[in-house]
Amino acid sequence: MVNKVIAWPVFIMLVVIAALPAFAAPETEPQPVGKAALVMDSDTGQVLYEKNATQRMYPASTTKIMTTLLALEKSSLDDLVVVSRRAAEIGGSRIGLQPGEQVQMKHLLYILMLSSANDAGIAIAEHVGGSVEDFARMMNDRARELGAKSTNFVNPHGMPDKNHYTTAMDLAVISRQAMQNTTFREIVMTLNYKADRKKNMSPELLAQVEKLESIYGPVQEDFYNHNKLLGNGYYSYSGANGIKTGYTVEAGQCIVASARRGGREMIAVVLNSQGANLWSDVAMLLDYGFDNFTPVALVKPREMITDAKVKHGAKNAVLETAGYFYYNFPVGEEPQVTRRVELVGNIQAPLEEGEKLGELVLTASGEELGRVPLVTVYPVSRDINSYWWFWAGAGLATLFLLCIVKAWFRSKRRSRLRIRRW
Repeated sequence: MVNKVIAWPVFIMLVVIAALPAFAAPETEPQPVGKAALVMDSDTGQVLYEKNATQRMYPASTTKIMTTLLALEKSSLDDLVVVSRRAAEIGGSRIGLQPGEQVQMKHLLYILMLSSANDAGIAIAEHVGGSVEDFARMMNDRARELGAKSTNFVNPHGMPDKNHYTTAMDLAVISRQAMQNTTFREIVMTLNYKADRKKNMSPELLAQVEKLESIYGPVQEDFYNHNKLLGNGYYSYSGANGIKTGYTVEAGQCIVASARRGGREMIAVVLNSQGANLWSDVAMLLDYGFDNFTPVALVKPREMITDAKVKHGAKNAVLETAGYFYYNFPVGEEPQVTRRVELVGNIQAPLEEGEKLGELVLTASGEELGRVPLVTVYPVSRDINSYWWFWAGAGLATLFLLCIVKAWFRSKRRSRLRIRRW
């Protein structure tokens, strides 16, 4: 636990006036149609705008973001997944997977995220979790680990259920983690994908499928991304690189979107929008994040901040910052940022290089902006004088020396007595 011990050498408060461009601050906030919305800086996790961001909402197929993240973490892309009857018979959006069909996990993840196929979602869940119910528990556990504590999943696809819900904030948190997975990023920015489904079919299943093809047409093997922000279409958005749309009557039009411009990445969430408003809502949010905020590096790595007394230490510990800290300020705003040091209690030697001993707390206008770990610049060994055995050894050495001196004096005295007798 971090105790609030102010390091007096830096209690001068180290006021930093952030040098921001002198542009006009944003005059108006977005007005999305969606009932819940949010835009977040993907690099820092800072929320730049929110509307009902912590209100429980139905997520529809944005659920599949967590399904894909969990599958990537808990399985191999080369796994062969056997489709169950339960998966083949699921309702809603589906691609017609057949009972007993074997599909590579990689294909299923692309099918899930591009075509939003519920049958792929069930197949993935059963393969990774053993059952839909156990996979849902895994989804909830992972959500809690990420801090998405207002979310509860009961299925891997997002079909309506009163116990299946999330929030715009939680979806942003989950999506931010997912976008740190390179394979996930590749999947969600892909416009179209082809999967050879017949390759791993048994002869019996292949015969059945070919019979069905003669009636209903070719089995679906080409898949197209439903995210209209990608590509060059009417609703395309410059820099868009993901991630997932969703719709049910209960949930309305939903999207989690990501875009990257000029080295910055934003994540926008819109839940329960209507019709084409979905695309204007999400573009409005992304524009707001990119155009109205400037990221400022308030802390850089290896800044020397203070030193700290170390109990039994041969010297004081010198502390430096462990990394960067960026914060987005409205364009044109010149905030006064204050630094404060909080050290852990009872710092004792020995200490390793890079050991965390506290945090640099950044505040502005009474609001905490964030914290940066403070770590030791160099090791601090324990002062030899602090060991019990040192003093025990010193005592024994002194006693031994006294014994030698005493013996010498006795010897000297005896020598004098002998001389007198002569």
